[in-house]
Amino acid sequence: MKLLTPDQHLDSIFEVDVEYLQSLGIKGIITDLDNTLVPWNDRNITPRLAEWFAMLRESGFKLFIISNNSRDSGGQLALELDIPAIFYAIKPRKRAFQKALDQMKLQSNQVAVIGDQIFTDVLGGNRLGLYTILVTPISEKEFLWTKLMRMLEKLVLGPKKGQ
Repeated sequence: MKLLTPDQHLDSIFEVDVEYLQSLGIKGIITDLDNTLVPWNDRNITPRLAEWFAMLRESGFKLFIISNNSRDSGGQLALELDIPAIFYAIKPRKRAFQKALDQMKLQSNQVAVIGDQIFTDVLGGNRLGLYTILVTPISEKEFLWTKLMRMLEKLVLGPKKGQ
């Protein structure tokens, strides 16, 4: 169960305590795309999202997006945000996470993963010893498979775990 347990469980990316992460020695942040940064199948960058990433950059964080979705679907968003990204990541496999660590030139204990799914984002991050933050999905609209996985997540999830 440890591999399926996030270090934090928050309502949204905007609740992430940057100073707390820095106190843990976190220097890089990997985020999921769909239902973490933007609603599923929506590629509009809100001013609040752009400001959040600007604040992370100003705070000295290295940033990376890892998505199981296609480059056609999310590539333009990553380009507009000027954030390196890996698509078709096949999370929770380690390969994409390790590639992001290598490109950021950081160790696993220096990176946090933020995502909306236990069986992809949290499991993938925990397998490499990353600090994991589970966020509530932005939208209820998602793939049928993801909806089925949400039912399993409810069995795994307990009360939200903060700091």
